[in-house]
Amino acid sequence: MALLVFLALLAAPILEIYVMLQVSGAIGVPETILLLIVMSVVGAWLAKMAGLGVLNRLQRTVRSGRVPSAELVDGALVLLAGALMITPGFISDCLAILLLLRPSRAVVRGVVLRRIGARGGLFQVITTVPTGADRPKSGDPVWDVESWEDPNPDPPERPSLDR
Repeated sequence: MALLVFLALLAAPILEIYVMLQVSGAIGVPETILLLIVMSVVGAWLAKMAGLGVLNRLQRTVRSGRVPSAELVDGALVLLAGALMITPGFISDCLAILLLLRPSRAVVRGVVLRRIGARGGLFQVITTVPTGADRPKSGDPVWDVESWEDPNPDPPERPSLDR
């Protein structure tokens, strides 16, 4: 796995430079620079819109009492797309724009959620401050991680306020 990551990090800049040289040879250097700038501006706008959409869906999901796993994965994918937009190049910009578009992000989200489920589910991190003799001297919180699965993905029944 580490070798694969190393090769990807080595090959990505070489591929980006190659594509930029090919594009600049076909349309010219100033046009290539302008195209990279336009793609970055469009990507930044898409990242803003996608991020706000994910944030709104996350809030609605939490308010309804459901676990926002899909929304959290979407947020991470939008963040990854923003990082790809910072990287200069056509390949990274195209990948970022694909991640920012809802249909293609949904495909990637499905793959990520299936991989998380295959590895045993999600994790919940809880911070507690022990009392008594177990309390650490510094008073810092102790981190406890426990695995959990949502046994009921449907929202719980809420009591009616009508009397």
